[in-house]
Amino acid sequence: MLDDALQSHCMICVGTLTSEETDNPNDCTAPIGTVGLIRASREQTDGRSNLILHGVLRVDFTKWLFEKEYPFAEIQPTPSIPIPESEIKSVVANLRNAVYLALRNFPETVSDQIKSALEQVAQSPVAFADVIAQQFILDPAMRRELLEEPDVKERFQKLEHELRNAERDDRN
Repeated sequence: MLDDALQSHCMICVGTLTSEETDNPNDCTAPIGTVGLIRASREQTDGRSNLILHGVLRVDFTKWLFEKEYPFAEIQPTPSIPIPESEIKSVVANLRNAVYLALRNFPETVSDQIKSALEQVAQSPVAFADVIAQQFILDPAMRRELLEEPDVKERFQKLEHELRNAERDDRN
């Protein structure tokens, strides 16, 4: 699979197993995944490879095909429902505040670097939410829930809720 991707467009779809892997991906794979651009690939001595992927696009796996030796699917982009223009500033500010609260116990240099990275993507609400989820959400089920949420405002609210709950848990 990796060789095919590297010899063509350097993109690969990543899905999430929802149960024990079976011969039919419909039975064990989440319906939404991500197209990732392969930024780096390093083969290990055991034949596996370490990859650095850049997430490009959410996709629906519309049909699993059985013509390859690996899971292979037809895909369709999963559009995001944008935040209404009149609400963007307040929704972004609320999430930014939750992130800054979560960062208050980090060393200042680390906190400053994370804040700087977030400001670089703040003009794109989708990217802003995705970067925060990637850096702060450790629970795989919650990450999947965020990936599958089409409404960007809902993603923001779930992220803010998770960050504020983590903050409360840290105080207890």
